Amino acid sequence: MRIAIVDDNADDRRWLARRVERLLARRSMEGAAHLFESGESFLAAARQERFELAFLDIYMDGLDGVSTAKELRAFDRDCVLVFSTSSRDHALEGFQVRAAQYLVKPYGAEELARLERLFDDLLRLLPAPEKYVELRSERRDIRVRLRDILWAEHFQHQMHIHTAKGKEISTRLTFREFSAQLTSDPRFFVCGRGLMVNLDHAADFDGTQFLLADGTRLPVSRDLAPAAKAAFADRLFRSDRGQE
Repeated sequence: MRIAIVDDNADDRRWLARRVERLLARRSMEGAAHLFESGESFLAAARQERFELAFLDIYMDGLDGVSTAKELRAFDRDCVLVFSTSSRDHALEGFQVRAAQYLVKPYGAEELARLERLFDDLLRLLPAPEKYVELRSERRDIRVRLRDILWAEHFQHQMHIHTAKGKEISTRLTFREFSAQLTSDPRFFVCGRGLMVNLDHAADFDGTQFLLADGTRLPVSRDLAPAAKAAFADRLFRSDRGQE
């Protein structure tokens, strides 16, 4: 979880960061606090990579917290917002940008209790964290979201991963090493020797091959055809029921 703490007071930023890290640890939640001294610097970072939670001080030099929240909402509707302030005078504006909570300075026992409740609620408010695989490709480490993988195959001593953005990523892994990272995820099905498909991108299965939404056809070995049919049907059922 990426958490932003936006406050032009350095002491308040550090105090809140320490408290947030303790709350995460006690709940076994993965996350990191990123500190910003202005709304402008926070928005620049949020445009590059989204935050799941942001603490915004209302009274800051330059762009205040409410204005920062309004600009954020123009491109991120889902980030959970918490205002920190010395007054609740901006409660109506907070409602307009869907603020989840207010913390009133100076922080005391009541505000600590609010933080505790907030992090309990986050387990319900936030979507499940994105799953991804870490790969070494072209001499750099990259993360590939599982939902972006269409299919993958092994040949010439490399894995070739085809993504929803039309890219092909090559990495020096065996099929066993790569598939071990995915086989516990019900989206992925091994079609045969060195070939794997993401069922979320499969439009049809005709008994011998998967047809992907982009027109790609992936053959399924004869002995795996019954399992492929069952896995595809189960994935369609889960999708129709909105279970994932």
